[in-house]
Amino acid sequence: MGKIIAIANQKGGVGKTTTAINLASCLAEAGKKVLLIDADPQANATSGLGLDPRAAQASIYECLVDEYPVGAATQSTCIEGLSIVGSRIDLVGAELELINKPQREKVLRRVLEPVKADYDIVLVDCSPSLGFITVNALTAADSVIIPVQAEYFALEGITQLLNTIRIIKSRLNPSLEIEGFLLTMYDARLRLANQIYEELKGHFADMVFSTVIPRNIKLSEAPSHGLPVILYDSDSRGAISHRQLARELIARNRK
Repeated sequence: MGKIIAIANQKGGVGKTTTAINLASCLAEAGKKVLLIDADPQANATSGLGLDPRAAQASIYECLVDEYPVGAATQSTCIEGLSIVGSRIDLVGAELELINKPQREKVLRRVLEPVKADYDIVLVDCSPSLGFITVNALTAADSVIIPVQAEYFALEGITQLLNTIRIIKSRLNPSLEIEGFLLTMYDARLRLANQIYEELKGHFADMVFSTVIPRNIKLSEAPSHGLPVILYDSDSRGAISHRQLARELIARNRK
């Protein structure tokens, strides 16, 4: 049975999509069968893997609104073992269209159920909000990875996200766990970045991944070429850190 992991933080620009694309790619490279769900209307995970959001027969929008089969909306990618259910701008309207659905918070869980066993890991790239679609992702997920930017305001907003997780855990998804906090855009030369890492470790201890994702030019350039960083520059610090993150995630779940 596959594990569903949401990648969520309502704060924008913290590296959610970069993490989703590259962690999914590195997990597939490590031999795991992976499905990436692009649950962000910006569709950056879709285009970042070289796919045209407008060209797909169906996207996560149809899966949520029409309960279109996820299996039929799945596309293969440039990485063997990695498939994606893409997104497009229509997803903005899905929030309103879900309002009148029965058990509206559990739609994504329902549509993923038939395919969950076909994959080792299903990653859900959430939008930077705590709207219905993110609530759906957290209700469907077994766990959540929370990317945290290594900057001054990084810890702001985490309280709000943790409250949302707590509410979802108590009312909708009792088995939801925090997979880990992931420090992104890390620059070891900056004392502030190290302080934020120490502060995270002080608050959340073993829930913080040992791996940190550095600021890296190749990591920033790769999506514009429609490639994960392991195909764009396999020896870059961005590629090395995501491979390390994939190994750490696999090891955590082996325990």
